[in-house]
Parts: sequence; structure tokens; C-alpha cells
Amino acid sequence: MRAKFPYKKKKKRVGCGPGSGHGKTATRGNKGQQSRTGSGRRRGFEGGQNPLYRRIPKRGFNHFPKRRFSIVNLDQLSRLGESEVTPEKLLERRIIHKLRDGLKVLGDGKLDKAIKIHANHYSKQAKKKIEAAGGEALVIQ
Repeated sequence: MRAKFPYKKKKKRVGCGPGSGHGKTATRGNKGQQSRTGSGRRRGFEGGQNPLYRRIPKRGFNHFPKRRFSIVNLDQLSRLGESEVTPEKLLERRIIHKLRDGLKVLGDGKLDKAIKIHANHYSKQAKKKIEAAGGEALVIQ
């Protein structure tokens, strides 16, 4: 009789004699690699044939590890109203949510007053605008 509920279903008893319906070869068929104990094939194995990952030509160059910066624009920094800006202050004020591999300042927007900015990287335009406003672009290592 078939169980009405899957959690009441009886476990398949493999290799427990001819009466079970899964006896003798225990549902493994006759001979061959999968019929043996301990038979496990690694991922990508194609039965001795040269596998796909070796047949396809390797081309190009992958740059690892790629650095991902948290990005801030100058207009966001000018709205802060601070004379000195650090990554910690930006995290505290929730302008950036994660620091990742560092902070990068981009040159979108205008600076009205001189600001001392601590960051890991600056775009050329951002650096130019900061220095034009009389501020400092300090690089954190």
C-alpha cells in the first residue's frame, strides 16, 4: 500500500533479497563503473574522453583580484558641511554603506569651500577640483 503522506513513506531497502524488488544487483545494473563500490566520478569527467574544459582553447587574461572601491562624489561631500572628511565619518553618516577595498572620490559636482579629504583613490577631475577649491586630497594606504 502506498503511503498517503511523504513523511510516512517507507525507506527503499536496497540489496535485501529477491522479495524486496531491489535485490541481487541492488538497482545498480550489471557490471560497469557505476556498479562498483566507491565509484564516483569527478566533476567534468567524460569517461576518459578529453573533457570539455581541456578541449576548449584558453584565451585572454583575467585580472584577479579586482579592487572594488566605495564611491563618493564631490557634491555629496560638499553637502556634508564638514571641513575634514574620512571614510569613518562617511560610514557614520551613512553616505557609504560598506568600505570594501577602500574609498574613491569622483569629480561629479562642485566644491564651494576647502575640504580636507582622506581617501584611497581620487579621479583626476576630483583631485583637480579639490585643489582648485583650496582643499587637500590625502591618500590613505
